[in-house]
Amino acid sequence: MPDILTVSQLTDHLSTLLRQDERLSDLTITGEISNPLLAKSGHFYFSMKDAGATVSCVMWRNAVRKLFEIPQEGQSVIAHGRVDIYAPRGQLQVVVDALRAEGGIGELYRRFEEIKTRLQAEGLFENKRKRPLPALPKRVGLVTSRTGAALRDILRTWQQRWPLLDVLLVPSLVQGVQAPAALQAALYRLYARDDIDVIVIARGGGSIEDLWAFNDEGLARLIAQAAAPVVSGVGHETDFTIADFVADLRAPTPTAAAVAVTPDSDTIKAGIESTKMRLAELTLEGVNRRRLDIERLGSAISRHSPHYAIDQKRLMLDDLDRRLSRSLQERVARLRLALESDEQRLHALNPTAVLSRGYAIVQDENGQVIHATIQVHGGQSLDVRVRDGSFPVTVDPKT
Repeated sequence: MPDILTVSQLTDHLSTLLRQDERLSDLTITGEISNPLLAKSGHFYFSMKDAGATVSCVMWRNAVRKLFEIPQEGQSVIAHGRVDIYAPRGQLQVVVDALRAEGGIGELYRRFEEIKTRLQAEGLFENKRKRPLPALPKRVGLVTSRTGAALRDILRTWQQRWPLLDVLLVPSLVQGVQAPAALQAALYRLYARDDIDVIVIARGGGSIEDLWAFNDEGLARLIAQAAAPVVSGVGHETDFTIADFVADLRAPTPTAAAVAVTPDSDTIKAGIESTKMRLAELTLEGVNRRRLDIERLGSAISRHSPHYAIDQKRLMLDDLDRRLSRSLQERVARLRLALESDEQRLHALNPTAVLSRGYAIVQDENGQVIHATIQVHGGQSLDVRVRDGSFPVTVDPKT
């Protein structure tokens, strides 16, 4: 007798068989959406049907978040997933992990171009409405995913370039059907403040489906209403979204957006040092010029000052005094020479000088010098003067 199974055992066995079947565990099907329901839990319940059959489907919340829109009734879609058994109802269902509209990327590009053409015709992309970014922002509002790599890259870049920046992060979904509303709610939070200098809206790269939230028309119109300049840093360099066109500045990557809104502190420091050096040079040049001016003015004042005239007279007096002193010295020297010459002549004519050579002076009783014999007679008393004195003599009477 075969084993008796409970209903639960049966559904467990069927579920195991389905998971072991390679085709049913990695399945792609196409069909129309029927009875779509997005539950409060975030799960998406729907059916897929064609002309001959209908199958129940479920898409869990984590997969729903990746959708750029929730499919509508009757929409043709392509779904990827696996077949399973919903045990409480004993119902076969497809657990969908990826879902896109039939027609694929071509349909998304068509819708992208429709939105782009409409907003461009309204002038939302014109350069004249683009605003310049502040040179030295104090506070920036950042809208991005709290868990994405874009946030880490942006914060690291700002820390390196401009550590003084105050960052107000408003986290948001950046992918999936709920992302456009979440992004708009984040912008409204920033718009309610008056201390935001610039807004950055960013996420990393991905497919057109991944980035579709940034092609939302409502989000684009809201960006155009921002009071502060908005920088869009969505995707990679080759990715373009409607948000890029309407933003005041489109950056090719989130990191490039971070660079665009902040100055480089190293460049600022180098500029400050250069300015300080130039100011020091100009100050020194100015001081030197003023010093020369003061010296010229001082010289001019000195030339017109009474003290200057007095000093000039003093110099003249000193010069005259030196000249007079030199003239007196020269005159005294000449007179001394003349006196010495006269002295020498007088010495040569001094009778006593002759006596010292052995001669004598004979004088009569009247003091007359005897020059010849005719002046004397016998018995006459004479006085003979020699070098060291005089003595009397008497002339021989026979003379």
